[in-house]
Amino acid sequence: MRGKPFKYSFIRMCSAQSFCSTALVLMSQTSQFALLKEKRFAPFFTTQLLGAFNDNLYKNALVALLSFGALQLSAEKAGSLIAIAAGLFILPFFLFSAFSGQIADKYEKSMLIRRIKMAEILIMCLGAIAFWLQSVPMLMAILFLMGVQSAFFGPIKYGILPQHLHESELIGGNGVVELGTFLAILLGTIIGTQLITKSPDGSVWLTCGFVIIVAIAGFLAARRIPEAPAVDPTLNVRFNPAVETWKLIRYTKKHRVIFQSILGISWFWFMGATYLSQFPIYARDILGGSGDVYTVMLAAFSVGIGCGSALCERLSGGKVEIGLVPLGALGITLFGLDLFFATPSSPLGSGMGIGEFLSIGASWRILVDIALIGVFGGFYIVPLYALIQKTSAPDRLSRAISCNNVMNALLMVISAILVGVVLNLGVSIGAIFLFIAIANALVAAYIFRLVPEFLMRFLIWMLMHTAYKVNNVGLANIPEKGAAILACNHVSFVDALLVGGSSRRPVRFVMYHKIYKLPVLNFIFRTAGAIPIAGKREDEAMYNSAFEKMQEVIRNDELLCIFPEGEITRDGDMNPFKPGIMQLIDKTPAPVIPVALKGLWGSLFSRKDGPAMRKWPRRVFAKIGLVVGEPIPADEVTLDGLQQAVESLRGGER
Repeated sequence: MRGKPFKYSFIRMCSAQSFCSTALVLMSQTSQFALLKEKRFAPFFTTQLLGAFNDNLYKNALVALLSFGALQLSAEKAGSLIAIAAGLFILPFFLFSAFSGQIADKYEKSMLIRRIKMAEILIMCLGAIAFWLQSVPMLMAILFLMGVQSAFFGPIKYGILPQHLHESELIGGNGVVELGTFLAILLGTIIGTQLITKSPDGSVWLTCGFVIIVAIAGFLAARRIPEAPAVDPTLNVRFNPAVETWKLIRYTKKHRVIFQSILGISWFWFMGATYLSQFPIYARDILGGSGDVYTVMLAAFSVGIGCGSALCERLSGGKVEIGLVPLGALGITLFGLDLFFATPSSPLGSGMGIGEFLSIGASWRILVDIALIGVFGGFYIVPLYALIQKTSAPDRLSRAISCNNVMNALLMVISAILVGVVLNLGVSIGAIFLFIAIANALVAAYIFRLVPEFLMRFLIWMLMHTAYKVNNVGLANIPEKGAAILACNHVSFVDALLVGGSSRRPVRFVMYHKIYKLPVLNFIFRTAGAIPIAGKREDEAMYNSAFEKMQEVIRNDELLCIFPEGEITRDGDMNPFKPGIMQLIDKTPAPVIPVALKGLWGSLFSRKDGPAMRKWPRRVFAKIGLVVGEPIPADEVTLDGLQQAVESLRGGER
């Protein structure tokens, strides 16, 4: 296509890029995206965004050249080469992930990034020559080198964030990175395809120029990344792909939460690879659309993931909230099922453009389903990345990310094989989407059974963010490390959920055994490691066992929460504190932090106007929260003084 068609296509490309750039600027002006103004984050964000953009521009320009460009290969040959291209890009993750993880842990990361970006410039120069010569073998070789570069950058990408960000910024930082990555994927896909398919014959120069300029821009951004010191400079680096990869996986499996998080992320990429590989055929054969309809579907999916990733920080309150993972899995399944039911039995048209496609009512349901699969995908994947970063030992984090890259690549390969097999058996694309939705529910149930903390946090998050508006004060008074005792007034049957859901650290609770045994809540309390207790006269064995477990918690430098009243209030006023807490402090001294619960009196779960949970709730979205006071040294704690401190924090409010 020549003349005006190319001109207008190029204008559309530039407009899309300007829109995304404007969106990022506007988002950076909100508190959620304030990191984009920080020198410790912005240069890295720009570097990884440009790298993701260049990868996808090159890959999609190659695919377009094989399918639609000057090479004009047959469908069979083009399909085979595209499959080979996908394999060549993934292969380096198997070969080099274990090695690259060791490198990332041994050396200073900003220096490594600069060297990787310098290599990208050289690779893109060779790539430009390959495009100019239209040499398929050379183009494939360059794609392999890009995979090598990505395999080395991956462990650094997620390993550097915890070194430059505070723990409270991990969710937000990961969310913004994922948003930028998927915007880069979207723009790279659109521009890479358009440069080949809607350009004059000599426009291969534009592709060559783009990839080199973007690589140079990425190197310049990388020069501004602050230093990130080596976390294990004494590490003995070994290059033995098979042995080191197996050792990497075996070591990571010892850390249950980390490895299950990696499996969860890898399953997401299995689903993502399945959806993305079928969208082009789905758009063309099932919907009857043109390539532009596929672009709209890809845009809906990418923007959905970006928005979901960006929303994670707001929904999680700035902490690593794994309760969003089950929410994400649930949404992916529900809207995946609806995508199956929304799929038409016959094409909506033939070769439809964007305007014609959007004029059909059924198309909007499909696009909304695709976008919401992306949104809930963001809820699913961002907390898992942040959890790996938070729980991994600093000197092992990059290798944990390398293990993640290996598993991701493996699941993507399995996806390609399975999809190829079932399509050859005559299974429809709609049926594949149905299988993915059902399989996601089964896989999620399996993961949450292995790691019930995910589901527990989900139940807490749902309760605290659907039935109430939570406003907490003084959470910074809870220490990030070390033993401490939270002393809290007891207002309702969900007090522990509010405290546990608000704390950035896991909390072990001591609670009356009859509350501990309540249906549904028992699962949460048991999973959280709550300690049931009974009165000494009621059950002396349970009483003594509870004190032994409390002392063990303190000795293990964990956070323990006690309700010193010993029972839930029946009139809204605090009951006198019982001396058990002083007995615990005498035997295992630890700082005591007074905590006041507010707003729960009169709720469905309180005893106001009769037994709890046997009356209709009077308030919807009631404002509740907790006020955390300053820690009191163990040798300064008195029973009366502690009760007065909690009363003062309540401020007379029930």
